[in-house]
Amino acid sequence: MVITEGNPHNTLNPIVRKTKLSIIIPCYNEARTLQKCISNVLSIQDEMLSLEIIIVNDNSTDGSLEIGQSLAKIHPEIVILSHEINMGKGAALRTGFARATGEILAIQDADLEYNPLELRKLINPILMDIADVVFGSRFLSSDEHRILYFWHTMGNKFLTFLSNMFTDLNLTDMETCYKVMKKEILEQIVLQEDRFGIEPELTAKIAQLRPRIYEIGISYYGRTYHEGKKIGWKDGFRALYCILKYNAHKAPIPAQFMIYFFIGANSALLNLAIFLLLIRMNISVILSAFAAYIIAAAANYIQCVTFLFRHKARWNTLGEVTTYVVIVAASAILDVLFTKWFLFINQMEPWIAKSLASVLVLVFNFLGRKYLVFYEPSAKPWTE
Repeated sequence: MVITEGNPHNTLNPIVRKTKLSIIIPCYNEARTLQKCISNVLSIQDEMLSLEIIIVNDNSTDGSLEIGQSLAKIHPEIVILSHEINMGKGAALRTGFARATGEILAIQDADLEYNPLELRKLINPILMDIADVVFGSRFLSSDEHRILYFWHTMGNKFLTFLSNMFTDLNLTDMETCYKVMKKEILEQIVLQEDRFGIEPELTAKIAQLRPRIYEIGISYYGRTYHEGKKIGWKDGFRALYCILKYNAHKAPIPAQFMIYFFIGANSALLNLAIFLLLIRMNISVILSAFAAYIIAAAANYIQCVTFLFRHKARWNTLGEVTTYVVIVAASAILDVLFTKWFLFINQMEPWIAKSLASVLVLVFNFLGRKYLVFYEPSAKPWTE
């Protein structure tokens, strides 16, 4: 394997060294394609690229384990790991990653939707030392693609778009199986997802490290559900949740404010409903506005630590508690003052006055929570 020193495009004075690539292959009932998949993977090995092929059998019931074991007897590069119960792709990858010893790690599905021969071009930017992570994109290629599900493709593109909003990347295929990276990158990441949520989770946590990321077009041989495709609509909704869960607290300010807008809108509706209820009970405007705001603030906080600032889900210091209480109190005072001003000076209807006051306080709330209560340092610059 040849890598160059200095300018990555300079082929003079090459440095030659042998590289070890660990390929993690989650396998659940893929007896039909597993042997051919392994054969293709083995074919990319040469005198400068050694392989470690880790097949993680996820409690297959179709003979996949036996096929893997027979191949391991012939090829010392193959390691067989097995789950006693079916745990999902993410769990299989965690098991494989924990065992991997290569300098570079790659993910390969056993179903041959992705061509293992293309792993050579995916690892090239890493070998040239211009990339730390490489994504293989099904949508950035003129190579052959099997034509199948329209809505499945649109779903992938939508999830990629949403993920990009929060990671500030410009990927074309976040959901791709082909994610190749230096081992040192993965060693800085703790993964949690058991099923296909591993894709947005891994993408989010890679982006937060600010490594050098490249994307290369690949071919794609998609299969139908009749042929064994496993990902479903439930996994799509889980992916949406994972994009928020693993990205929100590190997302750019516009993306964070968009989330907080929905949190604030929910809280504002609750605020308005309680305010109107108390007014109908002949409670004074000031007391009604104050009580409604306090209840809405509690709901706001619960949503913040659930969906937006998960890294600060518990109060750890007296100062943090005090800061939050001060912001809530200041917001409550502003809310009351704005409500009174709209009611008595501009002669507005109560629901209009309270709605406008809630909107004006929304921005104050967001900035106070982000920079004072749930503060987190800005992301470090991207690696050059």
